[in-house]
Amino acid sequence: MMSRTFALLGLLTALPVAAFAQVPAGQQQAESGKPPQRIRSITLTGNQACPKSTDPDAEIVVCARVGEPYRIPKELRDDKPIPAQNQSWVNRTAVADDAGRRAAGLPDTCSPVGSGGQTGCSKLRAEQFAADRAERRRQAEIVP
Repeated sequence: MMSRTFALLGLLTALPVAAFAQVPAGQQQAESGKPPQRIRSITLTGNQACPKSTDPDAEIVVCARVGEPYRIPKELRDDKPIPAQNQSWVNRTAVADDAGRRAAGLPDTCSPVGSGGQTGCSKLRAEQFAADRAERRRQAEIVP
């Protein structure tokens, strides 16, 4: 009985050593805890392939493509305005503040009520023009 226990104990202690001996070369560097000697950052264009590392223990190769700032494909991106119920409280407060300013006829609000309310009409028209132009550009990009 005692010899079986020692045999089983010997087998269990030898098992992790055998598993460690089968680690690929690329993982040995990661398990050693030593940082790589060199990190290459390569910017790719077109259909270029990312080059392989010559020595995985000493070098890491990081590749990035030009013109791909997002992971979501361009045709699947949603550029529509965010609905009011999904906006942050900061944006909601700004809209409520703007509505209150217009109702009170404060300066730069383009309101017929109050003193100085008419001073913001040209500013409001310029903002509406810019928003309309941005919407037309967005619509033109959607239509192929």
